[in-house]
Amino acid sequence: MTDFRMNFLKLFLLLRKQNRLALRRSPAFEQSIVARVMMAFGAGFMIIYLIFIGTMMGLPASEGRDFGLMLALMPLWLVIDFALRFMAQQTPAVVVKPYLLQPVPFRSIINVYLVNSVFTGFSLVWLALFIPYAFVIFCGGASFFVAVSTILCGLFLIMANSQFYLLVRTLMGRSLLWVLLPIVVYASCWLTLLFDEDMFERQMDFICEASVSWWYPFLCFAVLLLLYWVNRMVQLHYVRSELQRQEKRETSLKSVTQFSFLNGFGLSGEYMKLELKSMMRNKAIRSRVITSIVLISVLSLIIAFTEIYDSKMMLNFWCFYCFGLYGLMTLVKVMCPEGNYIDLLMTHKENILMLLRAKYYIHVAILLIPLVLMLPAVIAGKFPILMILAYMLISSGLTYFMMFQLAVYNKQTLPLNEKLTGKNNTENGIQLIIEMGAMLLPIALVSLFILLFSEEVAYIIIGVIGLVFTLAHPLWLRHIYNRMMVRKYELMDGFHASR
Repeated sequence: MTDFRMNFLKLFLLLRKQNRLALRRSPAFEQSIVARVMMAFGAGFMIIYLIFIGTMMGLPASEGRDFGLMLALMPLWLVIDFALRFMAQQTPAVVVKPYLLQPVPFRSIINVYLVNSVFTGFSLVWLALFIPYAFVIFCGGASFFVAVSTILCGLFLIMANSQFYLLVRTLMGRSLLWVLLPIVVYASCWLTLLFDEDMFERQMDFICEASVSWWYPFLCFAVLLLLYWVNRMVQLHYVRSELQRQEKRETSLKSVTQFSFLNGFGLSGEYMKLELKSMMRNKAIRSRVITSIVLISVLSLIIAFTEIYDSKMMLNFWCFYCFGLYGLMTLVKVMCPEGNYIDLLMTHKENILMLLRAKYYIHVAILLIPLVLMLPAVIAGKFPILMILAYMLISSGLTYFMMFQLAVYNKQTLPLNEKLTGKNNTENGIQLIIEMGAMLLPIALVSLFILLFSEEVAYIIIGVIGLVFTLAHPLWLRHIYNRMMVRKYELMDGFHASR
């Protein structure tokens, strides 16, 4: 047993060292430094907020002698943690291929990968919530055991939530219906609040009393071990099947869609066909497309048939993201799938330009989907027509203009079908800056114009800005193409190195 622990520890440290070296050797290492600096600033702000919340919650808990209040509200923190991971944290790839020919057990690599996913910095940031709370209740009369137990239980549950997130993201790669799993799990924690408030109060009292018991840390640790074990089984199954290329055999012939209506667009039409067929056939691309369209549909239905986002600020916020979400999710990796066959695209002059135009036309056409989906909200009086048109134009114009700039900087090949295995591609720092600008600038402009003018005038100005950028797309797409050609050898080296 001692030899096993030593061997696992050595393997864990060795793989972490090799992972750090791989990041330093990545073509995007210099840009990843920018991303890490921005992530450090974001983590700093989050830590400050968590310290404030933990301290403020500790004061009433000490006064009312409800020392388990933090853990009683744990479902709320877990929902926030899952949402933040889903929006900001990608599913890490199991970098297993380089070790297949080495004398390293396959299961050991998976174990190291999962242990590394448990002790991520994202999980440890939540200590900024639990430690101040534990300190305040300790000063307010709680025992040392209760204070330490609160920290350990909170950390165990956050780590268990990281395994649950990884499990959900892995299963969603196989079927989008698995998105219902976290909805059911987290909603079950609040069912009593919907049906019987007295029962919910008794539930909270029970958790408050149980969380200060000696056995509660062992229960939380058992939950962590259970989710780790389930996640390990799922990862072993799917990673092995992906490595062995175990695909389902089709018993019937598939019909090939020709998209003949695009023949009149010349070479751009052929690339538009390529884009559409990539969305239909390649798992990685199809997953992004389906996820974004489902999120747009859900947001549109929530806005149309509920009163959750009825304030002016929230309506503006979600109206823009219903139109901009698809481009923000797909264009962040623009030209990355083409890294698999970038050499062929470079053989003829202006092939890349035609491809960029095809991508732009496809993304503009897809804006009709949120336009149709938001018609119920227009009929319900939530959105004026002018507001809808303004955000559609700003998305096709300014937002896409900014997101297409990533074609100049992206040089990490995106696998077309692999979901779990692959090389450890480093995120692009410039990508993060441009994406944040594309997400925040339209909302900032609308807020500014509403302060200076009326809402109708603000929407007209936003619509005109979007229309100008939309009509000028041949100019800025050619400018992007020219900048790509200046850096073509650097881009090709990056695509080759990250395959």
